[in-house]
Amino acid sequence: MGKAARVKQNSVAKSPYQKPGKPTSALFKFNTDIGQHILKNGAIADAIVDKANVQQGQTVLEVGPGPGVLTMRILEKAKKVVAVELDPRMAAELTKNVQGTPAEKRLQIVLGDFVKTDLTQLPPFQICISNTPYQISSPLIFKLLSMPNPPKTCVLMVQREFALRLIARPGDALYSRLSVNVQFFARVQHIMKVGRNNFRPPPQVESSVVRVEPKSDRPAISWDEWDGMLRICFVRKNKTLRAGFMGNKTRAMIERNWITFVTMYPEKVTEADTDFLLGNGDQMEEDVEMDANNDAEDVGDMDDDVDDMMMDDFMTEKKNVPELPKGPLLTIGNNKVHRTMVTKLIQTKLQRILDKTELANARAQKCDENDFLRLLHAFNKEGIHFS
Repeated sequence: MGKAARVKQNSVAKSPYQKPGKPTSALFKFNTDIGQHILKNGAIADAIVDKANVQQGQTVLEVGPGPGVLTMRILEKAKKVVAVELDPRMAAELTKNVQGTPAEKRLQIVLGDFVKTDLTQLPPFQICISNTPYQISSPLIFKLLSMPNPPKTCVLMVQREFALRLIARPGDALYSRLSVNVQFFARVQHIMKVGRNNFRPPPQVESSVVRVEPKSDRPAISWDEWDGMLRICFVRKNKTLRAGFMGNKTRAMIERNWITFVTMYPEKVTEADTDFLLGNGDQMEEDVEMDANNDAEDVGDMDDDVDDMMMDDFMTEKKNVPELPKGPLLTIGNNKVHRTMVTKLIQTKLQRILDKTELANARAQKCDENDFLRLLHAFNKEGIHFS
């Protein structure tokens, strides 16, 4: 006699996005376009929170909490959690998970894009923990490190290759502007690898957890100034710095910034600059032209199309870069000078900086933090700024 067919009984729904008898993942459609890969391994979640060393009196910022896998564990240790979430559905799920519990009053959910969030409007936080959406990993770290008072510790889940770039050293294939920026302002440690099967849905790449601790004794220089120079250096990190800074588009941008600077601060125009602009620097000009001709092969081997595209992207990001003044004459200090003399002066300054720092033939990929710091100091001494 055949067995009677089993009838599945509907289970009680555990979520407003879950129908009886069906798991959340079947109906709650995760948006992978905004990096929704939810950590499902509780042991890894515990390890992340443990590595952050959260104390009872501390406030923790969590970026991208999702349904709260990490959030609930952080709330067990922290005084307060400020969770920035982009997806209203996830925010509603997280709210439901803490509703009616003692943790409800200690959780503040901020709905919005973290990259656009004004961190000064949030309660002061000492720690940042994040299962970071991959596409905002770099903006997230830069945003945290550029704060006047950055968090003491950041424990972040990021893409494996991104983690390797964070810890790369000069000469490594993955050494980049990101490597220099982060290591200059913070200490970075790789904590553990996390396989893709620990997420739902699984991402296409492997992940890593890193700890970033901003240095308490970090140099007192402008983040925008430092990063602005590095952007130029790493546009073509395998080319010489001479090739990078003496290219037409880069020189035009630097010239634009210098004109703005001396217009705002006319007292910064040196006597030597004035002499050159009025035509009294002919010998120096000839020396620079000779050097430029000798370097023509180095600068000329660039791929112009790629160079233009990359510099256009860079200049688009630098939205505060002013337009070049129109007309052949400019007011520099107390004098009217011809525009072509300003162009030649900037070329002279660039060559002088590269010669004095002995970095003309160096490549960004092999320069360390001290090299870049010397370069920035030399630029500023010549009145050239990047912010």
